[in-house]
Amino acid sequence: MIELHEDERLDYLLAENLRIIQSPSVFAFSLDAVLLARFAYLPIQKGNIIDLCSGNGVIPLLISNKTKANIIGVEIQERLYDMALRSISYNGLENKIQMVHGDLKDMPRILGHSKYDVVTCNPPYFVSPSPEIMNENEHLAIARHEIYCTLEDVIRTSSQLLKQGGKAAFVHRPERFMDILTYMRQYRLEPKRLRFVYPKQGKEANTILVEGIKDGNPGLKVLSPLFVYDSENEYSPEVREILYGNEQ
Repeated sequence: MIELHEDERLDYLLAENLRIIQSPSVFAFSLDAVLLARFAYLPIQKGNIIDLCSGNGVIPLLISNKTKANIIGVEIQERLYDMALRSISYNGLENKIQMVHGDLKDMPRILGHSKYDVVTCNPPYFVSPSPEIMNENEHLAIARHEIYCTLEDVIRTSSQLLKQGGKAAFVHRPERFMDILTYMRQYRLEPKRLRFVYPKQGKEANTILVEGIKDGNPGLKVLSPLFVYDSENEYSPEVREILYGNEQ
């Protein structure tokens, strides 16, 4: 049995055959997290992976079936951290995934510099909100806005945590693209792979996926575009496979 609080629900991560605790008033993951989990490089057999801004632990859960590496998730909000712990326990993954409750900026000091092979992060996208937004829902405001960490904090910390040659993967909005590339190079994360995500053909991109290598050589590879919906407003075949696996 699993204990659910207030308006929490237990949802399926269908392609991975896992379950996750969600709450519409506290936190529910978006497609962005699923795309990042698929996009990121993962060592198959061994290594150390850390996911920053983990929320309810969705990315650690999503990648847990794809690697034998040790996985750590970091989340500053105690309520979300607790949701992640209960989801990890429900799926029997306590020996594979650890959660840390704390500020990502403190993680190099707490967990160690240059220890990780992979860093992933689905960070807050927006600048600090107005007091009205904060008062409306603090949990959602913190997850979506740069209240406890900025984009620069995320990229600087990712670099500090990574081994030389380690990889960092981020998902963000196209309007922050130049900021992301600037900070990545400033903090020794050479951009190596980039993918633009579009709602559908004929629309502007609304998401970017970017991966860098610590102290890597210059050379950026732009991958084929990803379209979320087809002309009938159904999920594209690639997105359906990402969400539901090969059986759907």
